[in-house]
Amino acid sequence: MATVALPIEQENYLNTNYGWKSWLLTTDHKRIGILYLISITFMFFIGGFFATMIRLELLTPAGDMMTSDTYNKMFSMHGIVMVFFFLIPSIPAVLGNFLIPIMIGAKDLAFPKLNLLSWYIYSVSALMMIYSIVTGGVDTGWTFYPPFSTTYSNSQVVVAGLAVFINGFSSILTGLNFIVTTHRMRAPGLTWNRLPLFVWSHYATSVIQVLGTPVIAITVALVAIERVWHIGIFDPRVGGDPVLFQHMFWFYSHPAVYIMILPSMAIMSEVVTCFSRKRIFGYNFVALASIAIAVLGFLVWAHHMFVAGISAYAALVFSLLSYFVAVPSAIKVFNWTVTMYKGQVSYATPMLYAFGFIGLFTIGGMTGLFLACLGIDPHVHDTYFVVAHFHFIMVGGAVMAYLSGIHFWWPKMTGRMYPEAWGKIAAGLVFVGFNLTFLPQFVLGYLGMPRRYHAYASEFQVLNVLSSAGASILAIGYLLPLVYLLWSLRYGKPAGNNPWNAVGLEWMTTSPPPTYNFDETPVVTWEAYDYENMPQEVPVGR
Repeated sequence: MATVALPIEQENYLNTNYGWKSWLLTTDHKRIGILYLISITFMFFIGGFFATMIRLELLTPAGDMMTSDTYNKMFSMHGIVMVFFFLIPSIPAVLGNFLIPIMIGAKDLAFPKLNLLSWYIYSVSALMMIYSIVTGGVDTGWTFYPPFSTTYSNSQVVVAGLAVFINGFSSILTGLNFIVTTHRMRAPGLTWNRLPLFVWSHYATSVIQVLGTPVIAITVALVAIERVWHIGIFDPRVGGDPVLFQHMFWFYSHPAVYIMILPSMAIMSEVVTCFSRKRIFGYNFVALASIAIAVLGFLVWAHHMFVAGISAYAALVFSLLSYFVAVPSAIKVFNWTVTMYKGQVSYATPMLYAFGFIGLFTIGGMTGLFLACLGIDPHVHDTYFVVAHFHFIMVGGAVMAYLSGIHFWWPKMTGRMYPEAWGKIAAGLVFVGFNLTFLPQFVLGYLGMPRRYHAYASEFQVLNVLSSAGASILAIGYLLPLVYLLWSLRYGKPAGNNPWNAVGLEWMTTSPPPTYNFDETPVVTWEAYDYENMPQEVPVGR
């Protein structure tokens, strides 16, 4: 009787253990990355729900769908959830956790238990945020400006502030883990000038997380203390100074922009060089630009306060510094562009998102120059111009890059390919939907429509309808990857170890990787992104 040999499934981090305990008690950095992916995706769609409500309200000039108080809560909770529970942790916690040890040839992060603790801290803070939402929500805006947050608001300021406070510890512990891992656990031969730019950017991000996050934690704690015990810290009626709050809040919150963007730039450096089949142009400049952005990011916070009453001389200094921080960002965009020049550019889904990132981030950066200008900022301050600029950086930049990275490393994470055609359709929908949503808001802001208003003058309706229509397309563009990526877990084609024919240690191990990433510690003897000296196979999806 003939026998048929069944294929033996290779052991990897997904099938090495089964059961919910094996996940909730895991110290494997890859599984923790997946736990973050699930948690952060859940919070993303909560924040997206509030965005949908905002755009529905703004379809008509009259505030006829919800009251102004409810509208205040909608945009406040949208901002708090998206900034603190999606944008800041998304790329470092998901892709950084999953990839950094593999990229440097290590078995795990330096402190695996601390890494698991970071996820638990994030989860506890996210549950507290959800509790604050279901018990009435917050109406202070994501900035928690006093004295409204400390004295007048009747919403769940203390619970939401405490959630942000606790969430900060997750960010700090993750940053510490990345810094120590990068210093201590690199494979033999992986010198600093051979380090993947993904790791360089996360190293710079970690420095910001460790140095900046305690400031926002202290700031929201002081808001809670003043609100509960009426101690005069920020409220001028009891001897406080609200401008002090703004200094402390923006000292963290402007560098926080770079916590979101530096990891996004990290993804761009990996994707652009792979799908151009060329070593990245100016490797050293791109790496040093990451450090320069991290340092300069701490010196520009007061450009958020040109109308808050700071002196003209201080405003002039911060204006100049704000222009200066554009230099290292421009270096990166220039180097990605030159890398593509005369390269064998292919148009797989990760590269389409990369094109979107470069274009939208450039527009966001250029419009930021208007806000750094002392002559223009007072006229567009707190208008929809600021909303559009912010979203071009955060959504057009960070979310585009996140989706690019998820598609790029999805085969490595799951061992399965996603349907490429659907990926391209989703990338197109996101790009079109995003531009239709936020380009009209530049015009609205220029014409003088203030942000945070739930009723507006009728002459602004056409642009608001366009913006809401774009948001509908954008929502479909975001839902589509969720559907086909989940589908691919069961029905996707096996990916193989290196479906993109990419360089880097993560592509030299199996897909999905084994528990300890490599059977033997790799020894690195080659330069980073050495595409010129490897077979020029065309990546999937061209």
